[in-house]
Amino acid sequence: MNTILSLDDLAVGWEQKPVEKWVERTAARAVLFKKDKIALLRVTKQGYHKLPGGGVDKGETILQGLERELLEETGCTAKVLSEIGIIVEHRSHLGILQTSHCFLAEVVSIGQSHFEPDELEDGFELKWFSLENAIKQLKKDIPKTYDGRFIVKRDLAFLKKAGEL
Repeated sequence: MNTILSLDDLAVGWEQKPVEKWVERTAARAVLFKKDKIALLRVTKQGYHKLPGGGVDKGETILQGLERELLEETGCTAKVLSEIGIIVEHRSHLGILQTSHCFLAEVVSIGQSHFEPDELEDGFELKWFSLENAIKQLKKDIPKTYDGRFIVKRDLAFLKKAGEL
């Protein structure tokens, strides 16, 4: 899978901190289509939207992690159509080096979302947008958090790349 982008604190408008040892995290995400709409999660209390997906658990493959995350956050099972790419994030304030693998996928079946307690606390809501409107929405979002700034920049890059495919 090709690396699309590498992000650091400076790229999201924060000062970089020295990091003695980075903690590596692997994540899986999808531009998930349901006909002509894609899934975005609105993080109501933090002021931004994001693609569905998250961390890959120990013992899971990237695709198994993606399948689990999509089921939790959208209630959907999906068919992966192709790879979009990788984005690497150097979040020095947290000491995290995150590698996100993103895929283009389509909904196979729809069920109920099962958000984690922290996602419920942040006010996660599943929304469906055209690809064009999803890109416009992320461009308008003003995240209130450090993480949110990385997420919006990362997911905007994934959406633009998906639009090229």
